[in-house]
Amino acid sequence: MLATLVDEPFDRPGWVYEEKYDGYRILAYKEGARVTLFSRNAKDRTATFPDIARDVARLRARTLLLDGEVVAFDAKLVSRFQLLQRGDAPHVFAVFDCLFRDGADLRRKPLGERREFLEKGIAGGTRLLLSRRLAVDGLAAYRVARRKGFEGIVAKDAQSVYEERRSTRWLKVKVHQEDEFVIGGMTPPKGARSHLGALLLGAYRGKKLHYVGKVGTGFSEKTLAALSRKFRPLLREAPPFVDPPREKGARWLAPRLVAQIAYQEWTADRKLRQPVFLGLRDDKRPEEVVLPGEG
Repeated sequence: MLATLVDEPFDRPGWVYEEKYDGYRILAYKEGARVTLFSRNAKDRTATFPDIARDVARLRARTLLLDGEVVAFDAKLVSRFQLLQRGDAPHVFAVFDCLFRDGADLRRKPLGERREFLEKGIAGGTRLLLSRRLAVDGLAAYRVARRKGFEGIVAKDAQSVYEERRSTRWLKVKVHQEDEFVIGGMTPPKGARSHLGALLLGAYRGKKLHYVGKVGTGFSEKTLAALSRKFRPLLREAPPFVDPPREKGARWLAPRLVAQIAYQEWTADRKLRQPVFLGLRDDKRPEEVVLPGEG
């Protein structure tokens, strides 16, 4: 179940408000002692997060299906995708839904009942965290998220059933602008920097990839080297953008990789202002990356 993005915070009777985490969406399946972790695009992540798999395996339920986000927290307990990507902090599974437990299918039960099953089901795991509920009032919850520096809030209808699609009964409001973009090229390095200068980014409108700007900050030397290796088999002669930028020495890439980017805002000509590279994502297909208002 995916939340629909809305522009403004709100308060509605019968809705609850949770912290929006900045990590990897994961479904955790438990069958006896066996646990499998899957990403949102059905990639097996069990070997990537073994400590979380072991914690889920220790839970008392014989069969279990949990939905949540694998995150890494900074010193102020704010989830940071960069920390998760770099392995600079312990992984934690912030669990916000329980879909099956001991053979019972809970998806048609209201969220409030599923939350009760969840609260009873994940007690005792050191790497497991019950998703944090914020203020009862949605506007107050948004103010809390803004004050603490959270990515945003997720508002949920407490009577909502679990739907395997994007729903308007789960809504998300962002505090910080952060999205995925397709990497379509790179500029040459300048000065003391090695490997590459900036990444050329795009997003789709229909089947056409449109250029949205370049990002040249947020890289470590190690990250630049790793990106350079990944780019070698993707080099191509023609730009993948329908409206390529005029960048001297630009090298074009097949649009196969997706980057997580933080930014200040969109400019009037639909370009990113003050973008910062946070990391690569392999849990989202490039074709899913669309311009705002297009998807």
